[in-house]
Amino acid sequence: MNAAETLSRDLLERLPASVQTPSYDRATLAPGMAHLGVGAFHRCHQAEYTDDLLSLRFDRWGIVGINIRPPTLADTLGRQSGLYTRLIRENSHIEARVIGSIVKVVDSQDSAAPALAVLSPPDIELVTMTVTEKGYCHIPSSGALDLSHPDIVHDLANPERPRSVPGILTRALELRRATHGRPLTLLSCDNIPTNGVILENVVRTFAERRGHGLAEWIAANAAFPSAMVDRIAPAVTQADLESVEQWFGYRDAAVAVGEPFRQWVIEQKFAGRMPRWDLAGATFVDDVTPFEYLKMRVLNGAQTTLATLGVLAGLEHTFDAIADPLLSVFVRRMLVEETLPTLMPVPGMEPSAYVEQSLARLKNTAIRHRNHQIATDGSQKIVQRLLNPIRDRLSQGASIGLLSVPVAAWMAYLIQASTRFGKRWSVSDPYAGKVAGIADATGRDAPALASAILAIDTIFDPGLAANQTFRAAVISALGELLSDDPMAAVQHSLEQDEIARLKRSKQSAL
Repeated sequence: MNAAETLSRDLLERLPASVQTPSYDRATLAPGMAHLGVGAFHRCHQAEYTDDLLSLRFDRWGIVGINIRPPTLADTLGRQSGLYTRLIRENSHIEARVIGSIVKVVDSQDSAAPALAVLSPPDIELVTMTVTEKGYCHIPSSGALDLSHPDIVHDLANPERPRSVPGILTRALELRRATHGRPLTLLSCDNIPTNGVILENVVRTFAERRGHGLAEWIAANAAFPSAMVDRIAPAVTQADLESVEQWFGYRDAAVAVGEPFRQWVIEQKFAGRMPRWDLAGATFVDDVTPFEYLKMRVLNGAQTTLATLGVLAGLEHTFDAIADPLLSVFVRRMLVEETLPTLMPVPGMEPSAYVEQSLARLKNTAIRHRNHQIATDGSQKIVQRLLNPIRDRLSQGASIGLLSVPVAAWMAYLIQASTRFGKRWSVSDPYAGKVAGIADATGRDAPALASAILAIDTIFDPGLAANQTFRAAVISALGELLSDDPMAAVQHSLEQDEIARLKRSKQSAL
């Protein structure tokens, strides 16, 4: 084998024994599902589950991967016939495996036509997607379709040339109704609670605007199950790409890197045939909600907290943030004291053990998850990760002093990307411009900054934004986070929490 040979069908049989390869005949694998958003997470999660299933029970479940946003796939997965190396890394341990479940890739960034050509034929029975939170063009605070979103405005005016996910899916369903009428299951694999409900909302609302009975046909012939997905899969670096050649002797332009842990919980609500992913370790359930609460509020809540506070503290990666003694104590106490009481019972899961498992996963030094990457699109994430548990705590009359700190940290993260604050870093968030405008106009006045940001009702429910306990906690933390010693806010919140705990202890002893 030539040292610099690129991964391909022909190379599979000549790979070193240390690299696991597909055990089934890829030449006979026919496409049965499509996936929108062929990024690192899909390649480390759904495509791997499918690869496992094909090894156990071969069936017509090859994946056609579609990207409607950058990057393009032709020069990476396309040149490699859909093959790629999935690296599992945990500290010094490395495991390499070539995944074969993706049989074709399609670039549809310039026009929806290639995507629609894949999605509309009858042999596609399932569409899965990882398009990130903002791909749904929804309002985070309500889950409704954002009719003012530029892509939605464009697609409603040009329904045959859509560019948004809701527009493309609705058009594909319209073409299916016109040509063969076969049912379709649309399965969101994005990290959003009730993701199936949100996907159904945006598609059916779009279809209602189209008229001609399309929404009614979709209601009768399409299913939108919710799902909870879990595996940490950071953005792939050049060092990751080079490591495959260094360790295993071949080139791979589509490497994906993930941690050992993975989980997939899927609501049993299907329009037709579905892959038996349960045979490969996934779980089919009647209600995904308890699993969503657990993962969103604990693992993802910890990630958002450590990412935003980590950036403010000058720390590069999640494992750097969790290794910081102050942040480690803070995030554990926040989860145990304020987050866990908001959870629903989860079958077979002890919440406190899940907290420790989650924090242990974040310590994995081989998973180089940058804090800035995790903080991306925070406005689309904080509702489910932080604001919903805060709302639950307030309804119980319970403390929110710790949970309010990462909310303020998200504000500080965007504020300090403004010109007024010297643009300390660049951010990627749909509300970055709005918050920067607030910061440029307001300066360092924490109460004014917090009030203006809390007034963004597409993120903050007006009832929560008006709550004086919440407002006071956020304003206090924000003022300290914008100071020369941002970690003073973390220390202060822990001290206040300790005082409150001692007070409650004395009261209960009386």
